[in-house]
Amino acid sequence: MSKNRRNAAVRGSFYPETCSEVKSTIKNFNHRFDETPISEELLNISPRAIIVPHAGYIYSGFTANVAYRFLKENQSKRIIIIGPSHHHYFEGISGSYYEKYETPCGDIDIDSAYLFALAKQFDIGFEAKAHEKEHSTEVQIPFIKHYFPKTKIIELIYGNISPKKLANLIIALLNNQDNTIVISSDLSHFHSLAEAKELDENCLRGVAKLDLDELAKGCEACGLTGIQAMILASKQYKLTSKLLDYRTSADRSKDKTSVVGYMSAIFYTNFPHQSNYTLN
Repeated sequence: MSKNRRNAAVRGSFYPETCSEVKSTIKNFNHRFDETPISEELLNISPRAIIVPHAGYIYSGFTANVAYRFLKENQSKRIIIIGPSHHHYFEGISGSYYEKYETPCGDIDIDSAYLFALAKQFDIGFEAKAHEKEHSTEVQIPFIKHYFPKTKIIELIYGNISPKKLANLIIALLNNQDNTIVISSDLSHFHSLAEAKELDENCLRGVAKLDLDELAKGCEACGLTGIQAMILASKQYKLTSKLLDYRTSADRSKDKTSVVGYMSAIFYTNFPHQSNYTLN
């Protein structure tokens, strides 16, 4: 891995290898999106955060792109991507302490100065192995490069951490109007289609109602901590949530015996709000 760049690890597998293929794929997603009726209440909102899936684009790319379409008018100075570690166990949060992040369409700048400042307040360490091939965060980068080519990013990967501790970080991020937050999570894994939908309904209700008790009924999201933290922060910050899309891998593979669930959602407010409160 380049010392000053977070190299793309799942390029050509989770998402296309070349820039032209990425652009073509997103163009196809948007063609489908433009044919979908949009609720009037969503037309003029400015999301502060989104939840998006992180599987291969052929399975979950459309679902993720729906959320990025709602984000694309935002004038954020930085986007913070928060995702779970799949390959390396560690305690706490690891930041991507590089200068650049590789994408098929060119490198994107990492806001190192902001990350350093954030790290002092929230004890954000660096676990190199967590960043070498983590796809939960990486699959978001081509979308961000496409819709926000000039916007700086921060990649945060979490290991073993409490939802409250992560929520305190999210609250601090929301207090800065220059920030937009991307929470990465897939839903249930490798159940039958009927079982997956039943389990995923707990996740969907929890996000829609901003209710942790609904999640506790059986949400098996792989990024559950991130979802819980986003709900805690949203309740404190008085954000409104809205589910955008839900589907499973069976929609693409037609295999209903072992599926993975995906959703996207947005979190927004119609009034400025500041919170200095932290969760105990």
